[in-house]
Amino acid sequence: MNFRVGIGYDVHVLESELDFWLGGIKINHYKGCVAHSDGDVLIHAICDALLGAANLRDIGYHFPDNDVSFKKIDSKILLQKTYNLIKDKGYTIVNIDSVVSLQKPKIKDSIPEMKKILSKVLDIDEDQISIKATTTEGLGFEGREEGVSAQAIVMIQKN
Repeated sequence: MNFRVGIGYDVHVLESELDFWLGGIKINHYKGCVAHSDGDVLIHAICDALLGAANLRDIGYHFPDNDVSFKKIDSKILLQKTYNLIKDKGYTIVNIDSVVSLQKPKIKDSIPEMKKILSKVLDIDEDQISIKATTTEGLGFEGREEGVSAQAIVMIQKN
């Protein structure tokens, strides 16, 4: 069997009166991500992990932030395009493990819906996706609610 792993990381600044998208869903919060796309750090980290595992560079290479066609794009579309790239190279997803770092809002009740949406986009079982959340106990940019970050690791398998 030919297994490969990849890691992804993304960060966005939070500002008042912007929509907050995470894991493919809009979460009610008074701040949202400053971004060229919808700023979904979880999906962006997963995209980078998948691309890295398949040796396909990174999300900025495939979906540059100076390309107007990606302005305000739904990150689920970027995830679908990323999935198609790894499928075209002969890979399937074994599993995804991820963590989101933010002080607020609490997202634990939103995680089942995120997993449901991501599993549909990626054509995998919800059980193949792990999403965790953590605070930084008030430390750093996440703790001060200045930004949000996400990390993901994936395992893919050659068909």
